[in-house]
Amino acid sequence: MILRSLRLHTFLLLPLLLLAACSRSGDEADASAASKAESVAVGVATPTQQVFHDHVEAFGTFAGDSRHTQTLTLPQAGQVVATEVTPGRRVSKGQALLRLATDPAMRSTYQQAQSALGLAHGELARTERLVGEHLATNAQLASVRKALADAQSNLAAQDRLGGSADVAVLAAPADGVVTAIAVAVGERVQAGARLLDFTPQRALSAQLGVAPEQAAKIRPGMLVSVTPVYGGAAQPLQGSVSIVSDATNPQTHLIDVLVDVDTDKAASLTAGTALRAQIEVAQHTAWAVPRDALLSDEQGSYVFQLHQGKAHRVDVEVVAPTGDPIGISGTLDGNDPVVTLGAYELSDGAAAHPQAAEKNTR
Repeated sequence: MILRSLRLHTFLLLPLLLLAACSRSGDEADASAASKAESVAVGVATPTQQVFHDHVEAFGTFAGDSRHTQTLTLPQAGQVVATEVTPGRRVSKGQALLRLATDPAMRSTYQQAQSALGLAHGELARTERLVGEHLATNAQLASVRKALADAQSNLAAQDRLGGSADVAVLAAPADGVVTAIAVAVGERVQAGARLLDFTPQRALSAQLGVAPEQAAKIRPGMLVSVTPVYGGAAQPLQGSVSIVSDATNPQTHLIDVLVDVDTDKAASLTAGTALRAQIEVAQHTAWAVPRDALLSDEQGSYVFQLHQGKAHRVDVEVVAPTGDPIGISGTLDGNDPVVTLGAYELSDGAAAHPQAAEKNTR
């Protein structure tokens, strides 16, 4: 009878125990769901150490370096009959630049020197024959030979002075650019007069202007990246600062900076090409984070890092504000991700969890 009663009680208590267990499991699930609902789903990224560069921006043109500009002349006087190029034109070595009709007086002097040389040759032949016949002395032969040498020297001098050509051609001494033409067609010029200004290809440089307050950061030898404003080069041209002016340019009110570039790679650029340049004035290592991770308030700039399901504020200083990622300095932990998407919804110590796979800033 007692055993039967015990079985009956057990049968009646079992549903109650099952009901209590289900109730407790449901309460735990509800609590977990509530906790999950209070945690904010956020986007994250891993902070990494990266070298950032500080740049000073400058604008200018691709032009001939005045330190290497050449003035081209011709040795004879004459009249300009043709100009074959225009200022700014890129030319090849030996290419005709200008044609000058030689002054008639110089042509006459050259022709007289030619005649004198012919007479000297004839006199030498006659004197040598007379010496052979014992009708002239060796002293007379020596004198005639000297007269021939003088005639040859005189003709060579007249040739160097340009008297040998009716029309002289001024040719490019090297690959380069004609930067100025000082004469016009029909103009008469004196011997040695300035005709053109020429800059060799190797002497073309980037002539830039920077704001006076930025110029103090720039030193000769600093690396420069140069890009044509209107295209023309697949990759930026690399160069280095050559000269930094000590005075403000009165026309532009900027500080002139001269940059030597790789002229072989700049062969596609013409003189006068507008340029944009970035001068590297400093570099430093900082934490690289996505731009949308950075927040700011009255206390300054900061980011949130996730650690064990909690968002922790980390005050930072922005050291490289341009581009994406940006560079910051602060007491970040490289093992904890920074919050990107959803950072504005957080406060210090708030519960948060990543909403997707972690993104790396590298």
